[in-house]
Amino acid sequence: MKKRSPVSKIMTKDVITISKTDDLTTAEQLFKKNKIRHIPVVSGDEVVGMLSYTDLLRISFADAVYEDEREVDTVVYNMFTIDQVMAKNLVGVSSSATIKEVAEILSEREFHALPVIDDKKLVGIVTTTDLINYLLEQY
Repeated sequence: MKKRSPVSKIMTKDVITISKTDDLTTAEQLFKKNKIRHIPVVSGDEVVGMLSYTDLLRISFADAVYEDEREVDTVVYNMFTIDQVMAKNLVGVSSSATIKEVAEILSEREFHALPVIDDKKLVGIVTTTDLINYLLEQY
C-alpha cells in the first residue's frame, strides 16, 4: 500500500451538485437517479454545504405511516429548504491531501463524504465507499 497516495487517485471527479435554491424533491431525484448518498451544495464554484440522503430521510419521518409515500414526501419537502437541511460546517480537503489524511478525518468525525476543494473550487468528492474500495484493491 502506498503511504502517500493523493486523494485525487480515489475521488469522484464528475461531481453532481445542487444549489441552495433548488428544492428537496430535486435533491431526492438526484440521489435516486444517480445512486449516490451525498451532494455538495454550491453557490457558483464555492461549496456552501453538503446534503446527504440521510438528511432527507430524517425529515420524511412520515414515510412509514402513509401509503402514498411520494405525496407525503412532497408535502414534507416543501416545508424545508436545502439551506435548512444541509450540513454547513464543512471540512474539505485538497486534491493533494493523502488518502491516509482523508481516512483519519472520516474516522474521527461523523462524516461519510468530504468535498475536495482546490483554490476554493470544487474538484471532487471522496466518500467512505471510495476509501473502502481503495483498501479492497490493496488485497
